[in-house]
Amino acid sequence: GKRLARRRRIRDDGQIRTRTGARPLIPAQAHRISGDRLHLHHGPIDIICQAWGPPAAVDDAYRRAARRFDGLLEELVAELHALRCENAALIGPIARNMSAAVAPFRPQFITPMAAVAGAVADTILQAMQGDGITRAYANNGGDIAVYLTPGQSLTCAIAKAGIACTTQITAQGRARGIATSGWRGRSWSRGIADAVTVLARTAAEADAAATMIANAVDLPNHPAIQRRPANTLQTDTDLGARLVTTGVGPLTPGDVASAITAGMTAAQQYFDRGLIEAAAIFLQGESCTLNLQPDPTQTHLLLKEPALA
Repeated sequence: GKRLARRRRIRDDGQIRTRTGARPLIPAQAHRISGDRLHLHHGPIDIICQAWGPPAAVDDAYRRAARRFDGLLEELVAELHALRCENAALIGPIARNMSAAVAPFRPQFITPMAAVAGAVADTILQAMQGDGITRAYANNGGDIAVYLTPGQSLTCAIAKAGIACTTQITAQGRARGIATSGWRGRSWSRGIADAVTVLARTAAEADAAATMIANAVDLPNHPAIQRRPANTLQTDTDLGARLVTTGVGPLTPGDVASAITAGMTAAQQYFDRGLIEAAAIFLQGESCTLNLQPDPTQTHLLLKEPALA
């Protein structure tokens, strides 16, 4: 499954399953925090939002976000079984957006759950938009939806394994979503990337693409890679008995290069089809970016030298 914490799984009855069993969810929480940001929390969903504009407009934006967040988790839980299937009929607007985000990647295996975090971020961001808001973002555990009015931009920093990566999203560019996936993240991966960060038109689309590119960063049957059937780690996973990565030992430089190349090949194909705007792959201290936007006013990922101070 995508973006459901390994030790805090949401059940079909709306409860959290922990090591000690099930307990009822605490009601959705919405609080202003430092930096004039909004924190939304409910079960496994944890979102940080920020909007820019006149104080009254920001207050209204945060009220709209909180109203939309209330009941959002229950909306997803109501269709959770269908969301874990490849081609089930879906009803709710978030569920339909998840389905639309993953559809272009078929016939490869992917369920709407691959876009859940991004689709939730998109939904909250949409609620924040309104008169007076010049820019805004909703960050759902690292999957980020961005809103920009003409002339605005937003710079995001990404750090992985001592490598700094920044991206500037501008109003002139098409990207409005950022997502990261990998075997070390909060969800299972079929590949070995430490992280794959993708920029796309929406956070849901970036979420789905990051999942697929992370799966492609792989070395099949390599002895240093440990895998287990997903359903032995989480019984209700949408991945079924498909193998997921549970450990990656030291790899040779050639192995790392081969795995990154496989991921970049997938990323290039997705870019050619208009599914992504840029991508960065991180694996055992090495990294590679796919930047096909030479115009500096467009979306780009800039990779800096290793060793963050």
